[in-house]
Amino acid sequence: MKRFHVHVAVSDLEQSIQFYSILFNTEPSVRKDDYAKWMLDDPRINFAISKRAAQPGLDHLGIQVDDEGALEEITFRLKQANQKVLEQEKTTCCYAKSDKTWAHDPQGIAWESFYTIGEATTYGEDVQLLRESNAACCSPAVEEAIPVQLTRESKAACCAPEAPEVVPVQISKKGCCN
Repeated sequence: MKRFHVHVAVSDLEQSIQFYSILFNTEPSVRKDDYAKWMLDDPRINFAISKRAAQPGLDHLGIQVDDEGALEEITFRLKQANQKVLEQEKTTCCYAKSDKTWAHDPQGIAWESFYTIGEATTYGEDVQLLRESNAACCSPAVEEAIPVQLTRESKAACCAPEAPEVVPVQISKKGCCN
């Protein structure tokens, strides 16, 4: 079985934990000084927040799988879609050890597919990848992608791409559906 994953960068972790705990009607399943995660069953989602990014907002989307075979299947499909793919084995990010595959959709949104092997005591250890890509520790930098957020500092979020510029977003004052 798969679980949808959303990671949101927040400016005030405590305020955000309070809001999402009320929204989801449950406390986080993981809570650290800089990170919180809810493993919800209805809807089936891995929803994480952290204050590790330079700017608040959507950090990345993803699919969490229950076994290596499911991760291999998603990796194969991403390659079939002619996407640049970064595969990571036994990496540490978000207080977990995981095997991962990263890709960006045509809009430049980072997609993380991952199989969690176990817990970790640190937020992220992908220092070498960070230095090589000049991106966040977990996802590859994609120069030709359309960014979704302001440029991040290299040491910022563990799991999001470095965005080279801002994409303006128009928000209707009437609401999203008018």
